[in-house]
Amino acid sequence: MKRKGLLLVISGFAGTGKGTLVSKLLEKYDNYALSVSATTRSPREGEVDGIHYFFKTKEEFLDMISAGELVEYAQYVDNYYGTPKAYVQSQMAQGKDVILEIEMQGALKIKQQFPDACLLFIAPPDAGTLEMRLRGRGTETPEIIRKRLHRAVEEAEYMKQYDYLVVNDDIEECVKETHEIIQSEHFRVSRNLEFAERLKKDLQRFQ
Repeated sequence: MKRKGLLLVISGFAGTGKGTLVSKLLEKYDNYALSVSATTRSPREGEVDGIHYFFKTKEEFLDMISAGELVEYAQYVDNYYGTPKAYVQSQMAQGKDVILEIEMQGALKIKQQFPDACLLFIAPPDAGTLEMRLRGRGTETPEIIRKRLHRAVEEAEYMKQYDYLVVNDDIEECVKETHEIIQSEHFRVSRNLEFAERLKKDLQRFQ
């Protein structure tokens, strides 16, 4: 039985290691695909259309919105970013589990559109660890770190709306647990109703 891929949404506070988790899942297992976003911003040096982003003009992007061709989209600093539906669906049809690494509000919008999507929230073991990781990155000012921690307090309200909560205490263990959760999702009866119905009809020959 060929299995269809899942739509996976991975979110979490800044500093929880979401990006590292996603990179390791893609590196370690061959059944994942990272969603490629469309954007109206200009390509940076080394970026390739269709690999890093689908680069669009503002007019093209607005046409995609009007045609319902985006799973979700948002506007940041005069540029649009969004997830093309066709790319996601083609990857899933090939059996790939498609990962979207997006923030909480976008994640919940996707759950409304795609009730079968699996939402995973990546969390730190405690608040102190989160603060330590943010400061340890050495890439942001104390003011930005303070804002990120304040934002985490607000974002914590979203955790209970996710399907799974995975604590990233050790990254390798987190990768293993996340992969196991996703694999088990494939075996939910609700995801295999077509097979169950087909088997039930097949069994009727014994009546």
